[in-house]
Amino acid sequence: MARLPLSLAIGDYDRIRPLVDGSVQIDGVDPVFSILDPEEIFFRAFRYADFDICELSLSSFTVKTAAGTCPYVGIPVFPSRAFRHTSVYIRTDRGIVRPEDLKGRRIGVPEYQLTANVWVRAILEEDFGVRPADITWVRGGYEDPAREEKIALSLPADVRLESLPAGATISSALADGTLDAVIGPRAPSCFERGHPQVGRLWADPIAAASEWYSRTRMFPIMHLLGIRRDLAERHPYLVGALAKAFEQAKAVAMAKLSNTAATKVTLPFVEEQLARARALMGEDFWSYGLAPNRHVLEAFLRAHHAQGLSSRLLRPEDLFHPASLESFRL
Repeated sequence: MARLPLSLAIGDYDRIRPLVDGSVQIDGVDPVFSILDPEEIFFRAFRYADFDICELSLSSFTVKTAAGTCPYVGIPVFPSRAFRHTSVYIRTDRGIVRPEDLKGRRIGVPEYQLTANVWVRAILEEDFGVRPADITWVRGGYEDPAREEKIALSLPADVRLESLPAGATISSALADGTLDAVIGPRAPSCFERGHPQVGRLWADPIAAASEWYSRTRMFPIMHLLGIRRDLAERHPYLVGALAKAFEQAKAVAMAKLSNTAATKVTLPFVEEQLARARALMGEDFWSYGLAPNRHVLEAFLRAHHAQGLSSRLLRPEDLFHPASLESFRL
């Protein structure tokens, strides 16, 4: 039987490389891979549904799923996860010492609804009493002033969202002091270049995130896998085939990561870092599937709705194709 040729767009992760190099196959599929930065994938997917299967922003996907306008249906495979205590950059000359000091500040965001920003706002409100309405939000591109909010939003009336002046960027505005802080998934270039008055809100974000995980048992999900809804309806076997293949690819990547006789990652102390992660989070710290991630998704969906981003409160099951929520057992 001929294999189905499908386009598949995803980031360059060790956990998907076994699919790209062919050592793990997707049953019945001849994939054509595009290895792209997430920003390009999301723009093309949500504007034009360019890809048959692709990595998707959890927040953008939730906005459109709640509105009933999403061309994709989810599969509980999570290509990107990250603790977001690393994602807040501040002016160090403004008296910002604690998260509570962000009240009344002007904070730049590349897009208000980005998944990383949803998680940070949830942490700020739940742990430190800093509400979205306590901040003036300023939207703009990190390095390109032409970047736009890719998803139309209808925010609560008490949320103040402005745009940077024409020609300005998040990085330049933080560097010149127009902004007091920045929240986003990437470090602004002024921080990377070592600007003397730009630093992190949490000086030790690993310690802060580890303490938060110990309390909440949540490893934030950033992205999920999506398949075009019309394609899943025509070929329902694809849903289970994708879930199985991505799980197998992750297992291959984890086995390689654990084999430290010759380190596969260009980073010293990989074995020690892996041991620390397992001691804190358990063996399957990068889990796929709904069951081990239900509490993470429920927390995200509550925060997303409370922040005015989703028009209705979704359940985790609402995000995923039913066939992806169970698999065979021997």
